[in-house]
Amino acid sequence: MIPLSVLDLVPVREGGTLGEAYAATASLAQVAERHGYRRFWIAEHHTMEGIAGAATSVVIGHVGYATSTIRIGSGGIMLPNHNPFVIAEQFGTLDALFPGRIDLGLGRAPGAGPELQRALRKNLHQAAEFFPQDVVELRALLAGDPDLPIHATPGRGANIEMWMLGSSLFGAQLAAELGMPYAFASHFAPDHLDAALAVYRERFRPSLWLEKPYAMAAMTVFAAETDSEAELIASSQQQSFVRLRTGRPGMLPPPIPGYRDSLPAPAQGLLAHIGQASAIGSRSTVREAMGRFVERTGADEIIVSGATYDPAARERSLELTIEALAG
Repeated sequence: MIPLSVLDLVPVREGGTLGEAYAATASLAQVAERHGYRRFWIAEHHTMEGIAGAATSVVIGHVGYATSTIRIGSGGIMLPNHNPFVIAEQFGTLDALFPGRIDLGLGRAPGAGPELQRALRKNLHQAAEFFPQDVVELRALLAGDPDLPIHATPGRGANIEMWMLGSSLFGAQLAAELGMPYAFASHFAPDHLDAALAVYRERFRPSLWLEKPYAMAAMTVFAAETDSEAELIASSQQQSFVRLRTGRPGMLPPPIPGYRDSLPAPAQGLLAHIGQASAIGSRSTVREAMGRFVERTGADEIIVSGATYDPAARERSLELTIEALAG
């Protein structure tokens, strides 16, 4: 069976609290660990009231103390929002607390408007231009390069698995050049998936950290006892996506029966587009959809995403997904 991992955005549901969201994330990570998922990643997002993973390294620590064996990390840290030295210190700390379990996934997209840029005191679009140099510097800080004029403590010599994230050809090319494992965000940006994986594999250069290409692809997965139940629990995230794309972001709403069919054609088109990398249904439906996706991409690992209004429904989804693929 292909290795499976989990991507969590720490959703905050309507009528819920931040504390409840963090508790649900810790519980979800425990379920993932118990059922054999390889890693549990937190995504960095800012100024979104329905997503609570902004202080990503802090949330990773919270998950680390709730678990004991599963790999934990970022999917990802948006490096233009930070500087390499501070990230080296943060993830060096995490490695000291949870040795041998830390992943550091890095993304280039600043994903920020002028308000956030002012709040962070950074020109994020200019910072994104220096992303390749910052990745190299961060790796050197973690490796303890003796030629550096300064050393990160904690950070120097940390046993961290660094990943390149991407949703375009840029990240694939950089991951190949630097000899890094590569994760593609096909769960929300499926357009360039096949081309990016091909570029990554064709141009990969072995490094001290990785001998051959290793690619992970993201899927939106909602598994339930029946197809109709899975469609129902998926409707909360579908509502959030439509609201986000139409300029009305907010907290995660309750599910709505028949939601997709109630939408106008443009909104249905939005969901169909991102649905290219999704599996929604019973065990057999999920098994078939994920099998087709793995065969198409040749991915070495799949990371699953998907927020439900009821945290228990997502925990059950993780259980059923493993059962589906094992079967």
